[in-house]
Amino acid sequence: MRVVQLLGRSTGGIGTHVVELSRDLRAVGDDVVVVTDGLTASTFGLSDALVAWPGGDGGLAGAVRSLRTIRRAAASADVLHAHGHQAGLVAVVATVGLRTPVVVSQHNAVLAGGWRRRVLDLAQRVVARRADLVTGASSDLVDEARRLGARDSRLAPVPSPRVPALSSTPPPDDPERRALARELLRDNGIDAPDGARLVLTIARIAPQKDLDTLVEATRAFVPHTVWVVVGGGDEALLARLSQAAGRDGLPVHFVGPQAEPERWLRAADVFVLTSRWEARALVVQEAMAAGVPVVATDTGGLRDLVAGAGTLVPVGDPESVARAVTAYLQDPGARLAAADAGRRRAASWDDGEQTARRWHEWYRGVLRMT
Repeated sequence: MRVVQLLGRSTGGIGTHVVELSRDLRAVGDDVVVVTDGLTASTFGLSDALVAWPGGDGGLAGAVRSLRTIRRAAASADVLHAHGHQAGLVAVVATVGLRTPVVVSQHNAVLAGGWRRRVLDLAQRVVARRADLVTGASSDLVDEARRLGARDSRLAPVPSPRVPALSSTPPPDDPERRALARELLRDNGIDAPDGARLVLTIARIAPQKDLDTLVEATRAFVPHTVWVVVGGGDEALLARLSQAAGRDGLPVHFVGPQAEPERWLRAADVFVLTSRWEARALVVQEAMAAGVPVVATDTGGLRDLVAGAGTLVPVGDPESVARAVTAYLQDPGARLAAADAGRRRAASWDDGEQTARRWHEWYRGVLRMT
């Protein structure tokens, strides 16, 4: 089966998912072509990708050329699979009059309000009704697709490629964890007392991650505790957060992107994610697989991941974040129970190969119905 994977500009989780899914689909025998823009192809090393995206510097003429290229690719494919809101709209426009089935995977919620939300709703209603299948990375995205008129809408969990290795590696004991935390903190210029406990966040520096709430939560920190944020992004936002933490003497440190995030997970006592919205956050999957208790906001697909195996807190509530983290740090039994529950749940998730086989069957089903 020939499948075109259509992806717009991405430097994060959606791009990672498309790369992994394409690789695993090829392993089960599908012929996969990735169509994307130049930045995405460069970021993910997609040297064999077809570079075409109607949003570059080529203006109207460039957009028309890109749409024609995408249409030709779709015409020669059995299925066109678009990822994300923009790619979904491009896919349904490019395939007008073609018989090629269109599958659209939604990975993010529309968080805009006002007139912009109304315009985006209209565009996504067109996508939902034109696509042969719409999937959501979390159950709320599936419900939204149905609200917008999708004929067929299904939950399609996105797996983290790091989970199998993390699940198969036993978590370190407390002395090993403390030693690794001390090494990582020292290597990043963070002065911490011996035996300091590490509270970890891995996230882009972006408004959606609501790191203001995280910084506020550190005001109620437990002694001998260090909070670390791994990840890069919005430099202006990072500067403001760092200045606020430094001005008030808060124990939170921003260390930027790290080459081996798995080492930070193995060193952490608690993992925290304060996002305003997430689908099936890869970093939360990875923390659970690594045996780190998770405190996450009760939004999007995080409830599906964390409920019953970690602690969910309201969005934008630093006091609840602080209480949940403190509870784990002060109760070794609760911390161990959450770690074990997270690892058991992670072991039950489909890996990349199982996910690809499910997609292969869904593609075949869509073909039979067109």
